[in-house]
Amino acid sequence: MFWQTWSFALGVTVPNLLILLLGMVLRRTGLMDDSFNEKASRLVFNIALPCLLFFSVAQGHDSSGSNLPLAIYGGLGTVVSFLLLELVALKLVKDPRERGIFVQGGFRANTGIAGLAYASLAFGSEGIALGSMYLAITVILFNVLSVITLTRSLKGGQGERIGMKPILRGIITNPLIIGLVLGLAFKYSHLPMPATLASTGNFISGMALPLAMLCAGASLDVKAMFRSSNVAAWASASRVIFVPALMTFGAGLFGFRDAALGVIFLFSCTPTAAGSYVMTRAMGGNATLAANIIAVTTLGSFFTTALGLYLLRTLGVI
Repeated sequence: MFWQTWSFALGVTVPNLLILLLGMVLRRTGLMDDSFNEKASRLVFNIALPCLLFFSVAQGHDSSGSNLPLAIYGGLGTVVSFLLLELVALKLVKDPRERGIFVQGGFRANTGIAGLAYASLAFGSEGIALGSMYLAITVILFNVLSVITLTRSLKGGQGERIGMKPILRGIITNPLIIGLVLGLAFKYSHLPMPATLASTGNFISGMALPLAMLCAGASLDVKAMFRSSNVAAWASASRVIFVPALMTFGAGLFGFRDAALGVIFLFSCTPTAAGSYVMTRAMGGNATLAANIIAVTTLGSFFTTALGLYLLRTLGVI
């Protein structure tokens, strides 16, 4: 059982690590310079990732009403985690412009890619069905809350006075949120998806994660990964240790068991989403810090996923 668990975690996490490493190599060889990285990041943020989110939601599995409590818990847990990290950032992160990056790196899980992969490998079609509504609610919250914290942090860190108007504008005009909303609208319109449109969308969506991870890898600064502020280290620990522990313990208290509890754990212990790097760079934040958080959590989630699954299976709750 133990080695099966480690093999499962290895199969999901290692491909992301290899793509990050490839990005580092391409940067060293000059094939991915700053100019290319900037343009590729904008392409991912404005087209590829919105397309991925649209088609993931529009063509997603239908969720029955019995999955609603799971989705509600995921939404509430996401908001609670976000608020706790906002409070921690005030005490822990000295640079105001890095607080939003810390918060985003700590709560924004890669549920859309790694989460569904985890759930599918662990529980098959049941895991995908359980996670579909959970995915839709949490991904919307991830993007909305990320815009809020980054806007407050980056603009507030420059001494600007932040009202609701720029935050609302950032939410409404965010390409990722637009893709999600349009996907939900199409899904519940029950209109047929033309095969040609679906094929084209899937081609474009297919480049989102690899290109985002390549750009993140090309932006990595290994020497600065654990600099004196330890922002990357604390954000990464929050993402792969503290938030999963909080979400899973709370789910157990609320009576979730078996596959439902497993899906909550697997979704909550995924690495920081690649979109966090793209959004940080697009909004003028410290993209290197965001890339470092992705790299550390991608590596760290391998260990926490395997150990967590082993513990939960040993306790007999999944």
